[in-house]
Amino acid sequence: MTPLVPGPSWDELKDFSHAVARAMVADAPDRYTSVMSKARRKGKIYVDYLRNGRGATFIAPYSTRRRPGAPVSAPLSWKELDDGVRSDGFPVRVMVERLRSLRRDPWSGFEGARRRITAAMRRKVE
Repeated sequence: MTPLVPGPSWDELKDFSHAVARAMVADAPDRYTSVMSKARRKGKIYVDYLRNGRGATFIAPYSTRRRPGAPVSAPLSWKELDDGVRSDGFPVRVMVERLRSLRRDPWSGFEGARRRITAAMRRKVE
């Protein structure tokens, strides 16, 4: 998730994100995939460019999911990733303590990261 300067259309954003996904997969096919099928992406990082289409939805970091126990979408560090990580592993009660341990606002600096998609960026991934 990256904050962008308004400007490109939905179709342009989806095309750009698809080009980024293709470039990542071409660069490291053993590490990345843009294939949605869970069976075909086992052991790889899924680059989901489809969330960039008009009307597409996703769950933002630190948002609760509509499931029993209200699990929260939890950004993880690389060292936290293992086979035991589950999407329901961070209920609200756990996330309260996790956020306290950060000792900072997890969204601080987000707006300052806002970027414009440039022609040079487009050329680099196409």
